[in-house]
Amino acid sequence: MRSPSVTGVLVVLAAIALAGLLGWWWRRRDGRLRAVAPGDDVAGAALAGVGVPAGAVTLVQFSAPVCAPCRATRRVLEEVRADVPGVHLVEVDVEEHLDVARALDVWRTPTVLVVDAAGRVVRRASGLPARDDLRAALAPLVTGVRP
Repeated sequence: MRSPSVTGVLVVLAAIALAGLLGWWWRRRDGRLRAVAPGDDVAGAALAGVGVPAGAVTLVQFSAPVCAPCRATRRVLEEVRADVPGVHLVEVDVEEHLDVARALDVWRTPTVLVVDAAGRVVRRASGLPARDDLRAALAPLVTGVRP
């Protein structure tokens, strides 16, 4: 029986370290609301096509029927909508609206978009966003907006 070589042990340790680092990065990024650079009119037209009301601050959730985190995300978004007056919620099934998902660069579910009253996507998150982060992102948008 031979003992493992030092090179083999180092390769295994490097692989474990890389996997840990990748997991840490993924976890840190998952669900975090990120600002979105101003885009073109494609987003506005695509959002209007899935029922995002004009002139309203809206949370848009892209989900799929087989997505387990989507159910938890829906609950969080419904709670935030109930807490923040003037906010609408639209859920989009990516299987039924694949063209819209592609136009808005949605690559995984759940993806949440924060849309201002002008119909622009101002923030987005892939994964389950935190309630407090959503409330903080919505607060400046709903000032002066009627429910």
